[in-house]
Amino acid sequence: MTATRSALILLGWLALVTLTALTGIFTPPGEWYAGLDKPPFTPPSLAFPIAWTLLYLLMAVAAWRATLAAPPAMRWHTLWPFVAQLAANALWSILFFGLHWMLVALVDLLLLWGLIVFTIRRFAGVSPLAAWLLAPYLAWVSLAAYLNTSIWWLNG
Repeated sequence: MTATRSALILLGWLALVTLTALTGIFTPPGEWYAGLDKPPFTPPSLAFPIAWTLLYLLMAVAAWRATLAAPPAMRWHTLWPFVAQLAANALWSILFFGLHWMLVALVDLLLLWGLIVFTIRRFAGVSPLAAWLLAPYLAWVSLAAYLNTSIWWLNG
């Protein structure tokens, strides 16, 4: 594969991940979230944009690495869980921050968590590095599940 083609693939994944990130930008926490009771170990507000920026970058690089490593006949098999988890990721911000549907957002978050695990397994089959690049994302989404569950419980 040429360097130009490789760079275009990376740019494509960066663009798709950026589209996913836009749902979070267009559905900010706002006053509603600020007024909710929150559990212990809630990170400071500044941690969220920093963490998500890094995580989205790692996600794009992981997808790029998996794309390059997967045999052409196996690319869709390898990559569809990643695309599916991006959709679940984008939906969560809309459900939680946009619509304030905490329980439905939690169900989506549990689906997201499972899709990330599935993606990691698929990526590990072609690129262990790509799989490991998603480990911080899985950890952060695990924290998000704790926060979503706790906020739903505390605020009914």
